[in-house]
Amino acid sequence: MSAATTANASNPVNASKVTNDQVRQGREVERIVHGQPVMDGAGVKINRVLTQPLQRRLDPFLMLDAFGSDQANDYIAGFPSHPHRGFETVSYMLSGRMRHKDSAGNEGLLSSGGVQWMTAGRGVIHSEMPEQEEGVMEGFQLWLNLPARDKMRAPWYRDFDAAQIPQFRTEQGVAVKVIAGASHGVDGAVQREVTEPIYLDIELPAGASFSQALPAGHNAFLYVYRGEVDVGGKAVAGGRMAILANTADADGVVLRAEVATRLILIAGQPLGEPIAQHGPFVMNNQAELAQAVEDFRAGRLGEEAQPALSAEH
Repeated sequence: MSAATTANASNPVNASKVTNDQVRQGREVERIVHGQPVMDGAGVKINRVLTQPLQRRLDPFLMLDAFGSDQANDYIAGFPSHPHRGFETVSYMLSGRMRHKDSAGNEGLLSSGGVQWMTAGRGVIHSEMPEQEEGVMEGFQLWLNLPARDKMRAPWYRDFDAAQIPQFRTEQGVAVKVIAGASHGVDGAVQREVTEPIYLDIELPAGASFSQALPAGHNAFLYVYRGEVDVGGKAVAGGRMAILANTADADGVVLRAEVATRLILIAGQPLGEPIAQHGPFVMNNQAELAQAVEDFRAGRLGEEAQPALSAEH
């Protein structure tokens, strides 16, 4: 298990804040998921890794899409204006540029290494369109459910460029970007009280290992997008998601890589609430879904998505 000692020079974290995440018993792989190729938006090719049948198992997470291509026809049509209500979206761009615009007049450019965290709350209409006509576009979009008490809160969003994502490097050369939650004493860009998400991008050199503490009650999974990782003796290949078992005596996960590997590790506190979804609306019951559709058709959804200065709410 590797000791975390230094911060990444491009986005320094005070080395005194970097600690070890000691893991006595690592979680094992419960199931490996291949994902489903889908078309979304105006025809963007996506690997939908976390699909609707997994929402209860991976509560509070609703969806994970992985996209990546150097063929413009796979992404150029983008995601024209569409509504959301009742959850949060986390867009993480590994490579490329995507322009965000919303119904309140907010606009931002998500570029390589950047993250956009958007809380749809009671409703926002936005578009996400590529700002490139060639080259690689690659990244992820994660949907994180909101508790019933927050589903009709005011919308919110914030863009983080690559330099604003806290990151550190371990003695074994493992580079970790902390998008949400905390790792080895380093707080991520975003914190949430109820779902308590952890979202890490982890790059392991060949022969390296890395341990991450995870709360016992959190549901957790990882997605390998380069190389291959060993989790408790189980190999997880590139392009695969591994659901991590909820074992009572496990206090984290231990990752080992024989080849250079990159993956995202995601965990969160389940809400344990009913999930009712109709496309871009996620509520707790059918009556709330019907109201969301009615509000959208009547033009009452998507009038007030305001950026905020804080990444906590």
